Amino acid sequence: MSVWSPLRATLREMRRQGCALPIWWRDDDAVAATPALERLTRLSVRLRVPVHLAVIPGALEGSLAPFIADTPALVPVVHGWRHVNHAPEGAKKAEFGHPRAAAPEELEAGLATLRAAFGTRTMPMFVPPWNRLTPSLMPDIATAGYAAVSTYGPRETSPPAPGITQINTHIDPIDWRGTRGLVDQTTLVARLTATVRARLTKQADATEPLGLLTHHLVHTPEVWDFAERCLAELLDGGAEVARVI
Repeated sequence: MSVWSPLRATLREMRRQGCALPIWWRDDDAVAATPALERLTRLSVRLRVPVHLAVIPGALEGSLAPFIADTPALVPVVHGWRHVNHAPEGAKKAEFGHPRAAAPEELEAGLATLRAAFGTRTMPMFVPPWNRLTPSLMPDIATAGYAAVSTYGPRETSPPAPGITQINTHIDPIDWRGTRGLVDQTTLVARLTATVRARLTKQADATEPLGLLTHHLVHTPEVWDFAERCLAELLDGGAEVARVI
C-alpha cells in the first residue's frame, strides 16, 4: 500500500460528498533571484499552481523585480519588514508578534516597497515572519492597505478584522527543530489527511484554501520531491487552485 493511500481515500470521500477542496501555495523568505527560485518557478509552471512568494521588503535585492516581471507564476506578498526577531527575551521568535512603536510604519513601508518593485503584481497580503502576529496590529494592517494576512494553522471562522481576510497555510514539510530536512513522509501524509478530513467533519473551515508552505532557499532534494508530489496528489484527487483574494 502506498504511503499516499490514506489521503487518496479521503479525497475520494470528499468527491463522493461533493465537497470542494481549494488549495494554494505560499513560499517564504524571498529576497533575490536564485537558482532555487528558478527551480521553484519551474515546478509551479509544471503543476500549474501559482506560488505566493513572501518577499522580505527590507532585504529586497535588485535581481528579484525583473525576475518576477518575467514570471507570471509568482505572486509577491509582503513578508514582514526585515525578518528581524523583536520578541521579548524568552519568547518565541517574532517580528510582529508583540506591540512595537515602529510596527505601523514598517507595515506601510513593506507594502510600499513591494508596490514600488513589482507594481500591480503585488498582492496586499501580510505574512508575518515566523507566522506570529499579535491581534493588536490588525487595525494597523488594515490602515496600511492590506486585504489579507497569512500565518499557519486552521483559521478562526470569523475574520480577524473588518476588511481583512485570513488565509493560512497548513502543511510545512521541513523538520525545523530536527534535521531541517523532510519530516517523515508517513507523518506528513497523516497530517495532511487529517487536515482534509477535518473539513469533511466540519471541524475546520472548509472554505479556507488548504495551504502548502515551502521555503525554497533551504530545500533538500527530499523536500522538493515532497512538495511536488503533495500538490500533484491533491490535484489528481480533485482539489482546485484557489483564487486567494
